[in-house]
Amino acid sequence: MPSAEIITIGTELLLGEIQDTNTHHIARVLRNAGIDLYRTTTVGDNLERIALVVREAISRSNIIITTGGLGPTVDDPTRQAIAKALNVEVEFRSDLWDQIQTRFMRYGRLPSENNRRQAFIPSGAVPIENLVGTAPSFAAETGNGLLIALPGVPREMEFILENSVMPMLKKRFLLEGIIKTFSIHTSGAGESHIDEKIGDLELLANPTVGLVAYPGLIDIRVTAKAASIDGADKMIAEMVRKIEERVGNAIFGYNETTIEQVVSSQLKKRNLRISVIEYGLDSMLSKRLQNEDVLLEKSLPVENLLTIERGKNVARDLYQKTQPNVVIVAILSPISKEQMDLALFMIIDGHEFEKIRSFGGHRNLAKPWAENTALDFIHKKLQQF
Repeated sequence: MPSAEIITIGTELLLGEIQDTNTHHIARVLRNAGIDLYRTTTVGDNLERIALVVREAISRSNIIITTGGLGPTVDDPTRQAIAKALNVEVEFRSDLWDQIQTRFMRYGRLPSENNRRQAFIPSGAVPIENLVGTAPSFAAETGNGLLIALPGVPREMEFILENSVMPMLKKRFLLEGIIKTFSIHTSGAGESHIDEKIGDLELLANPTVGLVAYPGLIDIRVTAKAASIDGADKMIAEMVRKIEERVGNAIFGYNETTIEQVVSSQLKKRNLRISVIEYGLDSMLSKRLQNEDVLLEKSLPVENLLTIERGKNVARDLYQKTQPNVVIVAILSPISKEQMDLALFMIIDGHEFEKIRSFGGHRNLAKPWAENTALDFIHKKLQQF
């Protein structure tokens, strides 16, 4: 199975002026074709640096895909840099110049002399026509495989990748396999706890198992390489079964499922209404439930609610006055410079539950952690009824 690298080119990427969506898209396409992605790199519009990065990639991988730097201006050095990395010169291609002129005429415009630069590609490279833009792409032999240079404009890159590049790669490398991923979502258990349960599975080569940590949630990602979708599905199903046996109650959903969707489903299934009282969470807990069309009876962001005891009294009073089926109180408050505490209090059909959790990470992550922890609390308690 060939290995691949992606090189995105553009100083604007390094400066954070635009977001690199090309790497994400290309990586997904390569994965679905069964191609191992070895590394991704971003480099600015500097001829020497681009050439160095390309040389390094060629020494490691069979497929190199670059995006960006194929425009008509002086600061579009990708063609020259790739030629330098391949130890060849750039050459003028009259057929490319004809394509560029034809493309401009369709737009009712004339190309400038600058656009003529785009008709130069590394000697020996094969042009790839750009049917949705003016910057021609090209493919070049590396001795170890193939290098593909694509435009940086996402719409153009995606079209050429799908319609020209992937058929070329499948034919060249006899690609018949597939790489498929499956996500298992967990809550209420830390990354180290999950790792203790499935650590040996994370050492396997195929399918692979990895952990992705979010504030208050841990994803377990299973990735299988197989000759067919059915083969990958069977491998994933067997691994998921093993993980479910070990992780159990921590799992709340799979793939696109969110924890608020799960809570919403539990409430709707039982035809329950819920009231939410929150302090220090900017009403985000209520908003996430409202987005799922939950029967939200009350949403009270209490600005001066500082203690869990007062929170309990407010919850009991609200429960008596409105008789919702569920009341949840969530209070996020600083305890010290390093620690924040989340106090949770819940009433379900007259039964009371409470929990206090401490958070010691970066303050910017405290609120999403608190929201997910509160949703996990609701989810786990609703399972008991």
